[in-house]
Amino acid sequence: MMAATMKGPVAIEEVNVTFADQQKINKFARNTSRMTELKNEIEAKKKSLQNLQDASDDLMMLDDDALLIPYQIGDVFVSHTQEETQELLEAAKETLEQEVKGLEDRVSAIQQVLGDLKVQLYAKFGNNINLEADES
Repeated sequence: MMAATMKGPVAIEEVNVTFADQQKINKFARNTSRMTELKNEIEAKKKSLQNLQDASDDLMMLDDDALLIPYQIGDVFVSHTQEETQELLEAAKETLEQEVKGLEDRVSAIQQVLGDLKVQLYAKFGNNINLEADES
């Protein structure tokens, strides 16, 4: 009969962290943080887009063409016709959609950089480094 042997704690490999490695780790952390900020900004803009769409939908339900609609520009409300307000809403939606697209392109570029850094860092440090985001 064979006795099961218990292994002691696994020794962590001694890996020398060079200045270049530290720079890569810092770059990874900065880019991860920036990507989180960009994703939050995208979500906020998408909520604004939805609000504009809701306002546009509500405006279409109005049947009084003579009614002036207050539209906020900065800190001031300016009254416009229903058609003018609809045009302003469409222009604002278009601008926001372009901004969201630009932010999403930046997130994609950062994801590419992070992917490259992960490959390099895991190649050198293996299990001694954790580059996965906490999903909490």
